[in-house]
Amino acid sequence: MGLAHTPEPPYYAVIFSSLQGDNLEGYGETAQRMRELAAQQPGYLGVEHARDDIGITISYWEDLDAISAWRANVEHAQARRQGRERWYRAYELRVCKVEKAYSKPSR
Repeated sequence: MGLAHTPEPPYYAVIFSSLQGDNLEGYGETAQRMRELAAQQPGYLGVEHARDDIGITISYWEDLDAISAWRANVEHAQARRQGRERWYRAYELRVCKVEKAYSKPSR
């Protein structure tokens, strides 16, 4: 997946941190579908994901309206419901405004 290539700030980040439960049936396929679907949404800028004991997914968006539209997506709403009911023991979601960003390009 790699690092997301975002524009100059300001833009928004949605940080989703989670602890998985024991029943992960269908999780991988749904996570992949959500990445594909999010990438099709107006205002989507990119995503980064890591999982060890804690999973962290950060999606980047042009503005709060784009985040709201993604949240309203019917398929995304169904995936969130499955997450609450089946896949996650606990989670936190944070929406942040990125005001400064620095990078080191890969060689």
